[in-house]
Amino acid sequence: MADWATISSLATAGGTLVLAAATYTAVRSANRSARLAERSLQINMRPVLMASRFDDPPDKIGWVDDHWARVPGASAHAEEADGNIYLAMSLRNVGNGIAVLQGWDPSTEPLDIARASQAMHADPDAFRRQTRDLYVPPGDLGLWQGAVRDRDDAAYLPVLRAIESRQRFTIDLLYSDHEGGQRAISRFGSRHARTVAGRAWSSGSGTSIASTRASPPSFGRNPSGPSDRMTLGDWPRREARCASSSP
Repeated sequence: MADWATISSLATAGGTLVLAAATYTAVRSANRSARLAERSLQINMRPVLMASRFDDPPDKIGWVDDHWARVPGASAHAEEADGNIYLAMSLRNVGNGIAVLQGWDPSTEPLDIARASQAMHADPDAFRRQTRDLYVPPGDLGLWQGAVRDRDDAAYLPVLRAIESRQRFTIDLLYSDHEGGQRAISRFGSRHARTVAGRAWSSGSGTSIASTRASPPSFGRNPSGPSDRMTLGDWPRREARCASSSP
């Protein structure tokens, strides 16, 4: 004679197991969909800065002490005036999001082309902070500007010598999306070369040395929780030599 109580218990257990498996699959699918949606949102907010093109219009750039410069497309400005060093570049944002420039770090060290992909950068926290917000809209032109006014600054003499001898130097720019996430560092090289307007400082994009996808807004997650994404701190650094300065 069949033990209907046992059969009923087994059927209930089997149904519960099937329901648990279906729930697990649905949760995994929902988590994957959420990750894909978040990833898509990040891509739509991510800025990518490059040097502007030669046919881009010039930009008139002014500093707080009434120093002015005209910077054509694909060009830079490097000048010493009244003991101050003024630097600027024309930029283009080829990404989908607004770029907010946060800091910069100059270097006159020779760049080993063979090891350019392993180039090191300073600690992002040691970058020179921009004293005013500089925004570069997506798919459009923008600018970067900076100045070194303190002659005791460790970067003052190296940059001044590079300008006077017309040697190549680089600027690392630290920027983020408009919410402060997805910070990235891009390296730009400046050299004195012949342009359409004559001899002038030209600007070229280098490599995105570091890009972090671990610092976008948490979107409800615990921001201190673990992340499988590389951060700026995971990349090689060189010793910081720079203090804060203003444009």
